[in-house]
Amino acid sequence: MRIWQKPISIEELTRSHVGTVGQHLGLEFVEIGDDYIVGRVPVDGRTIQPYGILHGGVSVVLAETLGSCGAHYSVPENERTVGLDVNANHLRAASKGWVTGTARPVHRGRSTQVWQIELRDDEGQLTCVSRLTMAVLQPR
Repeated sequence: MRIWQKPISIEELTRSHVGTVGQHLGLEFVEIGDDYIVGRVPVDGRTIQPYGILHGGVSVVLAETLGSCGAHYSVPENERTVGLDVNANHLRAASKGWVTGTARPVHRGRSTQVWQIELRDDEGQLTCVSRLTMAVLQPR
């Protein structure tokens, strides 16, 4: 079932992130399905920590960006969404290539949403699992 209530496209997502942390980290949006968003970040000089692996904070930025976009585009035009909580379990290090995240809703309620984001390396191995809770704000 298609959940998007606002016009959404890869071009729109890319345009809305110009000048943001995602753009600085090389984040790319790559796919939009009926109920999910896929994006990725490179494992390179912008995104690694001193040990040469993807910085855990970058994984969280990717996860929160994808889940936040999902929440924003899945509510009516007059509603807004804001983050309440994000957590991440880092399961495997990535030292090259890309890490790709897929965000899917677990719960889309009237006042909150919960999104699950799975991050995988180029070999398809799970590197991080994140959960994002969003508040849905009604018009004033």
